[in-house]
Amino acid sequence: MPLKFTKMHGLGNDFVVIDAVRQPVSLSADQVRFLADRHFGVGCDQLLLVEPASTDGVDFRYRIFNSDGGEVEQCGNGARCFVRYVHDKGLTDKREIRVETCSGVIAPRLEPDGQVTVDMGRPVFDPPLIPFVSDSDAVVQALDVAGATVLITALSMGNPHAVQVVADVDAAPVESQGPLIEHHARFPARVNAGFMAVVDRGHIRLRVFERGAGETLACGTGACAAVVAGIRRGLLDSPVRVETRGGQLSIAWAGGDAPVLMTGPAVSVFDAEIELP
Repeated sequence: MPLKFTKMHGLGNDFVVIDAVRQPVSLSADQVRFLADRHFGVGCDQLLLVEPASTDGVDFRYRIFNSDGGEVEQCGNGARCFVRYVHDKGLTDKREIRVETCSGVIAPRLEPDGQVTVDMGRPVFDPPLIPFVSDSDAVVQALDVAGATVLITALSMGNPHAVQVVADVDAAPVESQGPLIEHHARFPARVNAGFMAVVDRGHIRLRVFERGAGETLACGTGACAAVVAGIRRGLLDSPVRVETRGGQLSIAWAGGDAPVLMTGPAVSVFDAEIELP
């Protein structure tokens, strides 16, 4: 039976989105990898499943699978595409929905101008909850990466991030350091590696090597993590314009236990169907 899907993207971070509300869907890791393959499948950074809510007080369940077939907790660009998808496909007439994820409930909202704002919840800094192996809760910590000392800020935005400040994102060692940081022993659940250059107190440039997907054109949770790290390090003031290779996001955080708010586009590319192996 052909599987119906929609191809979407948020700033070039691209997704295969599947309605598991109106059609039965059960995918193996091999099938996820097939769909994500850019030569033999559809091609995507992540696959998103829209499922019925399993908890009272929420509208849908949101599941995310990286291109390597592994399920992960959160995806900010995907969250923006999620609310546009369920609205455009008639699954809801609400412009703001509550969505259950593996890391908690988020609240994406479709704005009148077509942009999407997502309440990503509060950032988490407690090392065991990130998870990050450390006996300190210092904002900046040293990480040994292949004999080099890298200064990072570790936090969770529903998924783990290690953010470092670089002078030039174009020259940053994303391809060489990214995989080493992702699989670093101090991050037992692996980690997203962010490389942030501060342009001014309200503007950064960012590249992210995503856990299980490699470098993507944009990373929503990575943008949130970078801004939070920059504010905590005294380098930035909210709101912050985040410039990625795929486009721009606006991130706002008032500090403390306040939620991080992310605003940016979500684009539907095409609808199709495919036979799964």
